[in-house]
Amino acid sequence: MQPESEGDTVPAPREGRPALTTSTALLFIAAGRTVQRRVEAALAEHGLTLRHVGALGHLAANPNLSYSDLGRRAGVTAQSMHATVNRLEELGAVVRHHAGHGRAARLEVTGHGRTLLTRAGEIAASLDDELLGDLPEERRAALARLLVTVAGFGPR
Repeated sequence: MQPESEGDTVPAPREGRPALTTSTALLFIAAGRTVQRRVEAALAEHGLTLRHVGALGHLAANPNLSYSDLGRRAGVTAQSMHATVNRLEELGAVVRHHAGHGRAARLEVTGHGRTLLTRAGEIAASLDDELLGDLPEERRAALARLLVTVAGFGPR
């Protein structure tokens, strides 16, 4: 992306000082933490965390995932994912179907769970609008493509 004006450029580091405030890696970390706090705060109003939303999203796409599968995708242990799913059950977002002795339970996202996923998407879209303000659509799309690449979701 090319800057449209001088206000779009990152200031050069001062001579003799580390370029910490202009390091792309560190700026990604700072931006990520800021956005994560804001998303978590908005989700908390609905009794959710990002881990809950991630588990719901994975289960909505594939209800045959095990606790271990969900845990691997979230970067947590199966035991930790049990606690996450238990909370989703308490919220009425997931129903656990016991398959019988020695067989894994099947987890199903309920209508309420799908509503919560929709709400999480609305929260994210609202935050996008707030963070990106009047940024033209083509620059938003370019930023999204860049973030997909950096996050490892797309081609490099």
